[in-house]
Amino acid sequence: MTPITQLYWIRVVLGVVSGVVSAVIAFLLNNESNITTLVNGFTIALIIYLIAYYILKAQFKDKIEKQSKILSTAIVMYFFSWLAFFVLFYTVIIAVT
Repeated sequence: MTPITQLYWIRVVLGVVSGVVSAVIAFLLNNESNITTLVNGFTIALIIYLIAYYILKAQFKDKIEKQSKILSTAIVMYFFSWLAFFVLFYTVIIAVT
């Protein structure tokens, strides 16, 4: 696989993981407002993305020519997969409890 393809799939998997983590933390914070729950979850996803960016930047800096590609590759897929799994797992957690 090319480095761009690897980066793409790493971001998709990180989106799924951050969706699960965001759902659990949002449930533990137990907010009354749905919009606050979504904003908290998005903030957690953004923090995970930025931490992963610096880790991946160090790993892929010699493999990818344009450093801006490391930041922008699969950012949309990251947040789409985060949103799908955040809603899925948050709904499951609420339904189970």
